Amino acid sequence: MQPIIVLLLIAVWLGAMWLGFMVVFPVLFPVTLVVAGAAALGLYYLHACRTLAPSTLEGPSPVASPEVSYRHYLLVQVWRDWWTITRTVVPQVWRTASGTILRLTRTLLGGLWGFFAFPVWLALCAGIVAAAVPAAVFVLALTVLYGVVAAVGLAGWLACVLVLAGVERVFMAYARILQTCPHPFCYERIGLPEYECPGCAARHPRLTPGAGGAFRHVCRCGARLPTTVPLGRFRLAAYCPHCGGPLPERIGRVRVEPLPFVGGPAAGKTTFMVLGIRALHARARAAHGRLAFVEQRHAQAYEGAIREFRRGGRLAKTGPELPLATMVDVELPGRARRILYLFDPAGEHYTGATEVESLRYLDHGEALLFIVDPFALPQVRRALTADERRLVDQAAASSGEDPADTLQRVLNELRSRPDQGRQKRVAVVVTKTDLLARTEIGRCLADGADGPDLRGWLGRVGLGNTVRTIDQVAGQVRYLASGLGTEPAEVADLLGWVSGLAAPAPNGDRPPVAADEGQEVPGTAPLRAPWPVRGRDGEHVPAGYQVGRWAVLAGLSLLTVATVTGAVVAAAERLPF
Repeated sequence: MQPIIVLLLIAVWLGAMWLGFMVVFPVLFPVTLVVAGAAALGLYYLHACRTLAPSTLEGPSPVASPEVSYRHYLLVQVWRDWWTITRTVVPQVWRTASGTILRLTRTLLGGLWGFFAFPVWLALCAGIVAAAVPAAVFVLALTVLYGVVAAVGLAGWLACVLVLAGVERVFMAYARILQTCPHPFCYERIGLPEYECPGCAARHPRLTPGAGGAFRHVCRCGARLPTTVPLGRFRLAAYCPHCGGPLPERIGRVRVEPLPFVGGPAAGKTTFMVLGIRALHARARAAHGRLAFVEQRHAQAYEGAIREFRRGGRLAKTGPELPLATMVDVELPGRARRILYLFDPAGEHYTGATEVESLRYLDHGEALLFIVDPFALPQVRRALTADERRLVDQAAASSGEDPADTLQRVLNELRSRPDQGRQKRVAVVVTKTDLLARTEIGRCLADGADGPDLRGWLGRVGLGNTVRTIDQVAGQVRYLASGLGTEPAEVADLLGWVSGLAAPAPNGDRPPVAADEGQEVPGTAPLRAPWPVRGRDGEHVPAGYQVGRWAVLAGLSLLTVATVTGAVVAAAERLPF
C-alpha cells in the first residue's frame, strides 16, 4: 500500500511540476517581471516628481542659498537632483525586492506545500530578480537623459555666453570705453566694476555672461540682473572693485575721460575748471543736450564758486589732500558722450617728484590741460614794472612755481607708462590774460585778426623748450588765452576738443552757447533709469532652475511612458495565448 501511495504522490508532484513549469511559469514570470519593473519604475517616477516639482529652496534636493548669485542650473544642481533621486530610489527598490523575495520564500516554501508551489515561487522570484535588468536599463537611460539635457542646455548656454561676451567686447572697443576710479588713494583702472543689486544691495563682482547665466544672473534675493552693458547693466549702481567707492551712473556705457589740470600753486586751475564747466553747460543747453554733476557736493561747490565770481571775489585755495575727481556727465546730441573726471589737485602736488607720483590718475588719461600762470615765468616777472607788479599782486595771487619745472615733473612721471607718456591731446591754457594784457610784455597778446600767438609768445618768454617738448609728447596741441572775460564759446571749444566730446569745426564756426539766464548751475538728475527689481523672491528657486527641472521631468515622463508601453507589448508577445 505504501509504495502505491508514494508512487501516487510522485505522480501528483510530477504533474504539479509539469503544470507549474509548462502553464503557470510562462504566464506568471512575464507578468511578475512587468509588475515588478512597473513598480520600480513608478517608484522612481514618484521620487523624481517629488524632487523636481517643488519650486522652493527646500525639498528632497535642497538648493543652497548662494553668497551672491546662483550658478547656472545645468552646471551643478542638475547632477545633485539626479544623485538625490538615484540614491533614494535604488536602496528602496533593493529593500522592497529583497523583502518581497524573503516573504515569498517563507510563505510558499515554508511547509510541505512548498514541493508543489516551487514553480510559482520560482516564477515570482525570477520575475522580481529579472526586473532588475530593465530597471538598470531605465536608470542608465535616465542618466543619459540627464546628460542629453545638460549637454544641449550647456551648448546653448555656452553659445549665448560667447556671443554676448563678444558683443560687449566689440561695443567697448568701438566706443573706446575707459573705466577708472575717481577716488583718492585708488585711481585704479577698472576692468569690471562691482554692481549692486537694487533688491538687497548685495554687490556682484562678476556680473558678466558666465557660470551665473548668459543673459541674467539671479541674486540671492531672487532679483534678475543683466550681465552686459547692452542688456542694461549700466543701469545698476556701480562701485570700484579696488576701494569700494561709488562710480558714476552710465559707467561702462559712456567713456570716462580723465582730465588732469596740471599747474603750480595759484596758477588758476580751479578758476579755469569752473569756467569750463559753465561753458560746457551753456553749450549743452543750447544744443538741447545735458550736463549733470555725478555728486551733489560738486554741484554745491560749483554753485558757490559761481556766486563768488559774481561778487568779484577769489575762489578759496584747494585743500592739500589728494583730489576726488569732479565728475561731470556730458551728453551733446549728435556728438560723443563723456563722463569727465576733472582732477584739480592743489598745486603743491606738482612741486616734487614724490608728490607727482601719488597722482596715479595720470596713468590712464590720453589728454591733459597744462595751466600756465604767466606771472610765474621768471622772464615775465623781471619784465614787470613796479606799478605793473602792484597791479598784478592786488588783482590775483601768483604762482611761485616755474611752469616749466611743473610740466617736466609730470612728463617724467608719465614716461613710466607703457606708451612713454604719449598724449593724444594737450591743451595749454595761459591764465590771467586779462591782467597780462595790461602789462607791457603781454600787450602783444591783445586780440588781433587771427587771435594771439600764444605759442610764439611762450617761446619768447622762456618756455621755448617746454613748448617743443609738448609738441613731441602730444599728437595735437591747442592754446587758449584765458581770463574772467574769455568768451564761453572759446572755453567750450577747448574743453570739447581736449575731452573728445567734439572736434573743432573745419570752417571755424562754433556751435551756439546759451546765454546766462540764471540757470547755469547743473543739476544731479539721473541720466539713466534705475534697473527694476524683478524675479522670484528669495525663498523660491530661480526660474531657470524650475525650467531645467521641468524639462528633465518632461523627458522622464516620456521615457517612463515609452518604457512601460514597450514592456507591456513585449510581455504580451511572450504570453502563450
